[in-house]
Amino acid sequence: MERIVDPVAEAVVCWRTAEEGGRQSGPPTAPVYTATSVFVLGDDSDLQPDWPWSADPKLSIWIQRIALRDDGSWLCKVDFPFRDLAVPYIVQEGEFLIMEGPTIVAHAQFTVVHLHR
Repeated sequence: MERIVDPVAEAVVCWRTAEEGGRQSGPPTAPVYTATSVFVLGDDSDLQPDWPWSADPKLSIWIQRIALRDDGSWLCKVDFPFRDLAVPYIVQEGEFLIMEGPTIVAHAQFTVVHLHR
């Protein structure tokens, strides 16, 4: 995929460094990056053993960088291959994690929601 045409939302994505346990090669370079997302719902980390690996749902996510911010974070277009499953979790200022397998590679927060509920 070269670009996200009709994103469901926009988000600020903060990539973890290799030292923080993130991607060894740094942030992705593909035009549209595909990974797994886990939504941060309240105090899940306190209530669910082994969270975020035990989180439900875990959904595939598409991320496209549209701007690099002064602090190094990315402003991104966001979409999901199975959008209907993600819709209940896409809320203004909602937080989510981006994972590669069991590794948390980024923390993100929705800034703009394009849903028409």
